[in-house]
Amino acid sequence: MSTNPEPQRPLTAGLPGRTAAQIRRDIDLQRRDLGTSVELLRGRVAELTDWRRQVQAHRSQLIVGAAVAGFALGGLMMLRRRR
Repeated sequence: MSTNPEPQRPLTAGLPGRTAAQIRRDIDLQRRDLGTSVELLRGRVAELTDWRRQVQAHRSQLIVGAAVAGFALGGLMMLRRRR
């Protein structure tokens, strides 16, 4: 998923002496930008919290991690038995 570049802000934003119509337009643009950002964030959060997809995407790392953990636990159990 590509990152969304920062939205283009009108050059009049924040300048004194703007008309009410310019202010309303800027508010509408910012509202639209915020809505788009929230939707992109919602999709990204859903993607990152989908554990089934994460397991599928990182299957080999999980297998290696499980093997290392198994060997470590087995080694610790052997050390305890020798005492």
